[in-house]
Amino acid sequence: MPDALENLLENPRIWRGRPQAGGAGWQGLASGYPKLDQQLPGGGWPLHALTEILLDHYGTGELQLLMPALARLSQPREDSEAGWIAWIAPPFEPYPPALMQWGVNLSRVLIVRPRGGKEALWAAEQALTSGNCAAVLLWSEEVDGAASRRLQLAAGAGQSWAIAFRSLKALSQPSAAALRIQLTAGDVGTDLGILKSRGGRPAVVRDYAG
Repeated sequence: MPDALENLLENPRIWRGRPQAGGAGWQGLASGYPKLDQQLPGGGWPLHALTEILLDHYGTGELQLLMPALARLSQPREDSEAGWIAWIAPPFEPYPPALMQWGVNLSRVLIVRPRGGKEALWAAEQALTSGNCAAVLLWSEEVDGAASRRLQLAAGAGQSWAIAFRSLKALSQPSAAALRIQLTAGDVGTDLGILKSRGGRPAVVRDYAG
């Protein structure tokens, strides 16, 4: 039986899956929070892919969660200049002094104010595929399963990091995101639930910034 199985697997018409190097689902960008990085397959945020952040309301700590990584992406590297950090339809006006305190290079911040949800999706896809954005943050109620697939593909095509903020109502909806997390206010700080991660498994990180 083993010989017969081996002969079958040698057939060029049979596709054989191979594990990824290191067993990680992606090459991670350090989040700045060791508790979180320990739970992510690549040791950080998934680059060139879509991350979805589900929350009950804005101001649950979602920007604090992203700031260390965004600050790093906004700085030039030895081999290239820094990419743009695009904010698509933010529900508030970003506060420059706070961004500077986190180390974000304000000269690389781009704020886009679309006229509606569908236009916001279009703008996000254009920014992601341009190849000029290191990260694209999107606030839109138009994001659904089909839109998440487009954003995931666009992030890969443009080698950019896509972040979509969605309501908790989207919990039951499908998503093509490489990483899907939920933020909730905990007893001490903000708790983070990993709902889906490519190459990983669900987990809960209590007070991830503590």
